[in-house]
Amino acid sequence: MDGNQMFNLAQQLAVAKSRQDVAAALALLDKDMLLEGPAFGTRARGLAENEAALTRFFKSFPDYEVTLSGHANDSETLVCWGEVRMTLTGDRFGVTPNGKRAELPVFIRFTFRNNLIASEYFFFDLSALCEQSGVSTDQVRRRLFGAPATAA
Repeated sequence: MDGNQMFNLAQQLAVAKSRQDVAAALALLDKDMLLEGPAFGTRARGLAENEAALTRFFKSFPDYEVTLSGHANDSETLVCWGEVRMTLTGDRFGVTPNGKRAELPVFIRFTFRNNLIASEYFFFDLSALCEQSGVSTDQVRRRLFGAPATAA
């Protein structure tokens, strides 16, 4: 795939996710798709796991919207950057958010297979999300990753 084809697929995925259209998003993914979200410590492989992950994500962030403002690529990988806007809702993370919409820089790395997206590494700053949502980063991290190890 060339860079324009890669970016076109990434842009289509951004539009589908901004509409919270899980079916449209899944149609752009390879059957062995790997979705990684290091801010939440999540990994989903395959279409069924990706469907569950996206459904859970949109339940927590029902107004999720992403804008891709730039990109670079080589013959196998596309990196995009832009901004996400989303409101943390519910109690999935063990905190009560303030209901304000967060705006965060985002960096996304994609790979491709069979003219579809084979992997997505979705990176943003969890601390910035927590700050804008009026919640404790420490509480959210404990919920996501458990208690930190203590030094002996």
